[in-house]
Amino acid sequence: MKSPPIIYTLYPPRLCNRDYRSDLVLFLHSNNHKLCFPKMGKIHPMTPTTSSSSASSSSSSSCYITSKREAFTVWMKSLVMQSNGCTVFNEDGEITYRIDNYDSKCSNEVLLMDLRGNVVFTILRKKLFRRWDGYKCSNPKPSIEVKRSRRMFRDLSYQVLLRSDNGQTSYYRLEALSGKSAFKITDNNGVIVAEANRKQSSSGVLLGDDVLSLTVEPLVDHSLIMAIVTVYGLIQHRL
Repeated sequence: MKSPPIIYTLYPPRLCNRDYRSDLVLFLHSNNHKLCFPKMGKIHPMTPTTSSSSASSSSSSSCYITSKREAFTVWMKSLVMQSNGCTVFNEDGEITYRIDNYDSKCSNEVLLMDLRGNVVFTILRKKLFRRWDGYKCSNPKPSIEVKRSRRMFRDLSYQVLLRSDNGQTSYYRLEALSGKSAFKITDNNGVIVAEANRKQSSSGVLLGDDVLSLTVEPLVDHSLIMAIVTVYGLIQHRL
């Protein structure tokens, strides 16, 4: 029985501040043509088991919250060749989140994963209720609900309901900005908690509209923000 072919993906170094990250992706060295293989986890998602889900959920929220402002690069492309998806990098150029939809686009179910393939959020489209729900781990109730705001037709804003593990609810607002991809997320008081704009290179050149610079304010769960970003990408038919 023949082994399946190995598919490599060349990672464009322009997406991050550093020239390359050979420990993350396949890198062709310009001097000696050395191949460095990626340290990504399995391509298929790994759903946590029932025995481990309770333990992981208790620590998951803390590891996604920091006391400083976080900057991410959101690339509306999958690192899997000829696949739809999204790849998110932190300030050090390390992959923190990824979505691999393969040949499907605008699917009714999307898995937001970390680098190792662990499912962080399961995003489901509820056509009947005209909203998107985000489920964390094995929680039967959605942690986020996103639906169109009842405003003027041209006002591209969405209401986001956040439900914590202890049942408390809060509201955010997702608002599209100028351009196809830029947006901001505000809390119930109108304070910006996250904002995304087209990324600029170190020389000030704007990159493509599929490359975003995302800023998340301190003490905000950036896994929740990434789930909202995922929904927005689906609404905009980018994923």
